Amino acid sequence: MNIVCQTEALQNAVSTVSHAVSGKSTLPALEGVLLKARSSSLFLAGYDMEIGITTTMEAQIKEPGAIVLSVKLFGDIVRNLPYHTVSIETDEKLNVHIQCGMAEYEIMGIEADEYPEIPSVEDGVGFVIGRSTFKSMLRQTLFAVAMSESSRPVHKGVLFDVYDHQLTLVSLDGSRLALRKEPIESGEVMQFVMPRKTAAELLKLMDDEDVPTSLIVGKRHVAVEVGEHLVISRLLDGEFLPYRKAIPQQVLTTIKVNTRELMQSVARAAIVINDRVKSPIVCEFGGNVIKISCSTPLGAASDVTAADISGQEEEMGFNHQFLTDALKNVECDEVRIELNGALSPMKILPPEGDNFLFLVLPVRLPNSSKKGQ
Repeated sequence: MNIVCQTEALQNAVSTVSHAVSGKSTLPALEGVLLKARSSSLFLAGYDMEIGITTTMEAQIKEPGAIVLSVKLFGDIVRNLPYHTVSIETDEKLNVHIQCGMAEYEIMGIEADEYPEIPSVEDGVGFVIGRSTFKSMLRQTLFAVAMSESSRPVHKGVLFDVYDHQLTLVSLDGSRLALRKEPIESGEVMQFVMPRKTAAELLKLMDDEDVPTSLIVGKRHVAVEVGEHLVISRLLDGEFLPYRKAIPQQVLTTIKVNTRELMQSVARAAIVINDRVKSPIVCEFGGNVIKISCSTPLGAASDVTAADISGQEEEMGFNHQFLTDALKNVECDEVRIELNGALSPMKILPPEGDNFLFLVLPVRLPNSSKKGQ
């Protein structure tokens, strides 16, 4: 293999695929980046047997070929190259010569034949969605994916529920739920769960340009095209919680409040909470204000935020971080909060409609006057 390419393009390509390279593996090739020089382009891939990321970049191909290079060593070299163009040449003994300006490196590669085949999803069914919309949907659901080792494996990902020309993304971790839905031009009916790592990598790859992004779904894998990049991931097995049944239907209290003001009020009350001293914040809804307070061995704090409140007055306790995470991801200036009693989950929605919905489970307040409602 003998190629010449732009240094910055190579840096970006190696950085992209390296996110899918295995940190430690019994197969040395999986700890490397696969390079394939073909016709007028250079193909690069990273794969850890669960997620694969491939990309293609322009290059001058003097001699086609393929090799696997250590992601750590090759990545460090590429990040520190000094000039605009770099040449990479290999010989039959897997010696690799890298030259960029006056900088030269000699490293050893691994036979490309030792690299596992990345799965294809050619027999799958698919749909298309705008990239900026898809990015927003992932961002609004990723924060609620289960992280605990005790969680069911299927809940360590994001559910994709496609039906009735609509895509719904759902995540949950036992204390909160995040849901986002958008119309799509697809008559397919399917459900699959994308691992959290895959969703996080897609978020990093996607910009806010509203161009079509295609997803192809097979029995065990999903493939997502993002520009010149392709992400292929295995799917999580198992039965996802019937999320619709977890959403309270009755509404006893409705609140409309400025998102930023409420989030800042929660932050002020939570100052007396730290990793060693944990306590819920208390939210009192009534009289067109939300009073937020917290008392711990470190001290006490309280704050008040104006709100438009109709219905039953309520007092509830919440984990301040769960409430903050939900408010951070609403993507609108005002939110609508719906309550169904002190022990039912809080619903956070847009001011109008329901294209997103966050549930935050309350913490029981032992001394609450509303207890048991």
